[in-house]
Amino acid sequence: MGVLEGKVMLVTGAGRGIGKECALLAAREGAKVVVNDLGGGVAGGDEGSANPAQEVVEEIKAAGGEAVVNSDSVAEMSGAEAMIEQAMDTFGGLHSIISPAGILRDGMFHKMEEADWDAVINVHLKGSYNVTRAAVNHFRGQEEGSFVLFTSTSGLIGNIGQANYAAAKMGIAGLSRIIAMEGERKNVRSNVIAPFAWTRMIASIPVKDEESAKRVDRMKNMMRADQVAQLSVALCADDAKDTSGQIFAVRGNEIFLFNQPRPIRALGKVEGWEPSTILNHCLPAMKASYEPVGNTGSVFSWEPI
Repeated sequence: MGVLEGKVMLVTGAGRGIGKECALLAAREGAKVVVNDLGGGVAGGDEGSANPAQEVVEEIKAAGGEAVVNSDSVAEMSGAEAMIEQAMDTFGGLHSIISPAGILRDGMFHKMEEADWDAVINVHLKGSYNVTRAAVNHFRGQEEGSFVLFTSTSGLIGNIGQANYAAAKMGIAGLSRIIAMEGERKNVRSNVIAPFAWTRMIASIPVKDEESAKRVDRMKNMMRADQVAQLSVALCADDAKDTSGQIFAVRGNEIFLFNQPRPIRALGKVEGWEPSTILNHCLPAMKASYEPVGNTGSVFSWEPI
């Protein structure tokens, strides 16, 4: 018996990459799965196609599982509501949502077009809001429900050329935290994962220097989407009921638990601060505790397992 036996799952962006692997694994672990995928391109805006999601559904059914296709957009509240309704109508319930659906429109911030900012925010942050908001009252009513949302080290640590993506992904971490806090009494859980995995989105990132080339090569050869799916599915299981409000990362066969912002230094001045005393005393005293302005590669500097 799998860890999701008797459960109904919605997986967004499940036609390819991490979403696909989550849907396949959830089905192998006993869940009935709504396989959502708009079928567009990595940059969004392409004409949708249900074909990728249909292929995943057929693979699940061929293995003896139960699944259904959904091709609505997470960026629209009506689309998210339709996904929840389809799960209820088709399988008679809904217990968990895994939502890695996303797009990329990378560019240096001083050159970033408003349309590229809006598109990424709408799919990632607004999309996460849509699917969680559409399902949260159902989860609260049945006093059971789990959200697995996706952040990124591009936001948690930083990555040049991804201001829109980083902002959205940090917003998702905050959203998940509040859902977890507000849902605690009703057994509604929410966690986020920062995945390292070779996907279409990663393949679309321009390689402009030797360091980024090495980082992409490591992802392609040593970090797979199916490894991220293992934690994603585990977090939806009943045995993970004590895990909520957390930030994880998966890199190859490594699982990381991230800390969350808390004060690390404090200075007080009885007579109060002035700009000059802040510049002369406060900031120099805190400087040793500053986080350097480095990218993900500067933090995860060793080879993945």
